[in-house]
Amino acid sequence: MAYDPGLFSGSAHLASLFRSSVAVSGMTMVSRVLGFARDVALARVFGASPAMDAFLVAFKIPNFLRRLFAEGAFAQAFVPVFAEYKTQEDAAALRELADRVAGTLGLILFAVSVLGVLGAPLLILLFAPGFADDASQFTLAVDLLRITFPYLLFISLTAFVGGMLNAFGRFLVPALTPVLLNICLLLAALVFAPRFAEPVRALAWGVFAAGIAQLLFQLPFVWRLRLLPLPRWGWAHAGVRRILRLMVPTLLGSSVAQINLLLDTLIASFLAAGSLSWLYYSDRLMEFPLGVFGVAVATVILPSLSQRHAGGSAEHFRAMLDWALRWMVLVGIPAAAGLAMLAWPILATLFYSASFQAADVYMSTLSLVAYTLGLPALLLVKVLLPGFYARQDTRTPVRIGIIAMVANMGLNLLFVVPLVRLGFTGPHMGLALATSCSGALQAGLLYRQLRVAGVYRPSPGWARLWLQVVLAVAAMLGALWLVGPPRQDWLLMSGASRGLWLAGLVGAAAAVYGAVLLLAGLRPADLRQSPESAG
Repeated sequence: MAYDPGLFSGSAHLASLFRSSVAVSGMTMVSRVLGFARDVALARVFGASPAMDAFLVAFKIPNFLRRLFAEGAFAQAFVPVFAEYKTQEDAAALRELADRVAGTLGLILFAVSVLGVLGAPLLILLFAPGFADDASQFTLAVDLLRITFPYLLFISLTAFVGGMLNAFGRFLVPALTPVLLNICLLLAALVFAPRFAEPVRALAWGVFAAGIAQLLFQLPFVWRLRLLPLPRWGWAHAGVRRILRLMVPTLLGSSVAQINLLLDTLIASFLAAGSLSWLYYSDRLMEFPLGVFGVAVATVILPSLSQRHAGGSAEHFRAMLDWALRWMVLVGIPAAAGLAMLAWPILATLFYSASFQAADVYMSTLSLVAYTLGLPALLLVKVLLPGFYARQDTRTPVRIGIIAMVANMGLNLLFVVPLVRLGFTGPHMGLALATSCSGALQAGLLYRQLRVAGVYRPSPGWARLWLQVVLAVAAMLGALWLVGPPRQDWLLMSGASRGLWLAGLVGAAAAVYGAVLLLAGLRPADLRQSPESAG
């Protein structure tokens, strides 16, 4: 079968990837909606307070390590090796690999967790040195971190189990698993927080409970595959050593955005109280399209790219990558533009309350708009990185990751320091802007390297796609500008009125965008059909 570059999908397998991506996106959407409910509860109960800032730091540290090790370095190294064993080895070898990885990973993570609990004061000083000026906030952050840090152990094992499920095409369960974190934090904020002398401690225990719940939820599904691991130490196992070798350089390459966010946390700890909270709430809104679309597509294509590379199918490898990149452009540009245009209405609708006041809405709007500038680039990074990891090339992404991280550090100072000296009311906006710029740099360098190496070449039709997207986004923004209420009116409305207006605007934006794409010649069939079915 010849690959037809005029279509988004070059084979029937890509049509299957489309269906899997939609399913994963749907499950991720459920998780993100519950995540919004969680954040609304946090904003209304705790607001943008010093105690909330302390919890956010205590949660960000293990969450950063989760994304760095579990969803970043480990997942990107484990899935290609596991997929190769699945393709080339027998069932006994596959089970042994699972057992050895479980034992090795589990013991290492247990040791790291113990060190994290014991070294909590040093970690707080490292990641939020500004807290040292307030003894009560520093002590609270240390106490909270000692509760939340073991989350790293449980959630990393969850990612390991989820990687096995993904390799067998079982994408829905890992995509649904994060719902449990949102449920645990909702219960902690609304039910258990009033029972604590320091209410924010309930959130830390909610994180701890969520780690255990997510791991237990996935185990029965692995048992059905007859792959429930029996942990055994396996440092000398060939597969384990390959995974570890791949992990070392991947640590930076797959998680530059997370390192950048922690650098933002460090600098924000020196800024006005509430800065961490403003960045958190705006970042959470940006993470919605990043998780629903970027992570979903990247999760689906990594096992398939790995198997295509192992099978020597370079043309289909390029077809999958091209399909994923087109989807990121198709959803990333309107998502970024819509978030920027509706930043104030969204934040006012979700978070405005007695605890999260107009000034907090304004400050969060500044950082959200700055974050949206880098959203399309971060979406592209999500699907460009699997193009390297599926080929077990981890050196190139880490080199590019280091460049982007150093750039982010310099841009943080370049943007924030002048804003502080000029007395600008929202210098935290500079942190978000630096993250966006470094993300664009990383995406550009990754794309260039794939082109130079001959791994990827764009199929015909990209110029037409860009024209269609630009026209549709322009029409969408024009419609929002014409029908949306003035900014000051949003805070005068009732909560129900804000919600109805926002839902109407989002629905109208989606309708206008989709209609203009259709008028410009883009057809849904082009996004999912194989040449056989299209012909």
